[in-house]
Amino acid sequence: MPNVGIVIVSHSAKIAEGAADMVRQMVGDAVPLAYTGGNASGGLGTDVAAIMAAIDRAWSSAGVAVLVDLGGAETNSEMAIELLPEDRRKRVVLCNSPIVEGAIMAATEASGGASLAEVQATAEELAPR
Repeated sequence: MPNVGIVIVSHSAKIAEGAADMVRQMVGDAVPLAYTGGNASGGLGTDVAAIMAAIDRAWSSAGVAVLVDLGGAETNSEMAIELLPEDRRKRVVLCNSPIVEGAIMAATEASGGASLAEVQATAEELAPR
């Protein structure tokens, strides 16, 4: 069975890339991983089309966990998920967790073959209460 994919969405391209680099150093190529950051003009922000493309790059039949940094990234990620075909939409979750720590924990869990629900729960254990 394939492992759950991970998508990192940040307002900053450098933060997204750096978080993804940390994940790769921790789990290697054990999980499908994609990231996107910044808006279409190269500034701070997020882009729905870029988020959809990142979900496609990290796609796994086991599902995809999306981690975001700020509210706008969450809103645009929700929009991207809504625009996916229905069969894929059901297998993509948005995790409420810190982006770096959550991505590392989610990827570590996914690399062991955990389900999408288990990956999400692990990432969300780190959410502020």
